[in-house]
Amino acid sequence: MITLISGTNRPNSRARQVTNLYAQLLTELGAPHQILDLVALPPAFLTEALYHNTGQHEEFNQLARLAEEADTLVFVVPEYNCSFPGALKGFIDGLPYPGGIRGKKAALVGLGTGQQGGLLALSHLTDVLMYLGTTVLPARVRLPGIDAHLTPDGQLTQPLLLQLLREQAAQVAAW
Repeated sequence: MITLISGTNRPNSRARQVTNLYAQLLTELGAPHQILDLVALPPAFLTEALYHNTGQHEEFNQLARLAEEADTLVFVVPEYNCSFPGALKGFIDGLPYPGGIRGKKAALVGLGTGQQGGLLALSHLTDVLMYLGTTVLPARVRLPGIDAHLTPDGQLTQPLLLQLLREQAAQVAAW
């Protein structure tokens, strides 16, 4: 099972639009998948689901199960302040340790409004995932200038960016 993680808790985010597009590509490839949208994180999960409360918050546990059920995770990550969103870090920190996503495979898609396309966010997330024992696919997709290339209905207008997503999705489906 492939779990796509929309890496922000911002409602109606571009990350969710790209996640939906990636899901369409996996459907075309016949690859079973599910979506874990961090917009569903409980509002007070940082105080109610982490540390001494690990495993005791059913709403958080439902999201954690989506990650744990996966063989492969696809993180669609916007760049926030030269890193990935705090909601994603908090979610990862709330997963069982050791365990959680240890031994899983991960593919990364970064998006940003600038020309680096989330490069710093992907670099930081790669470090965190590797520390946790998650294998990261070397082919990381970066979507620079996302505002100029993503339509309101979630389609990419830049053929090269769509091709890069399609190629990574094929690798993920075959992995």
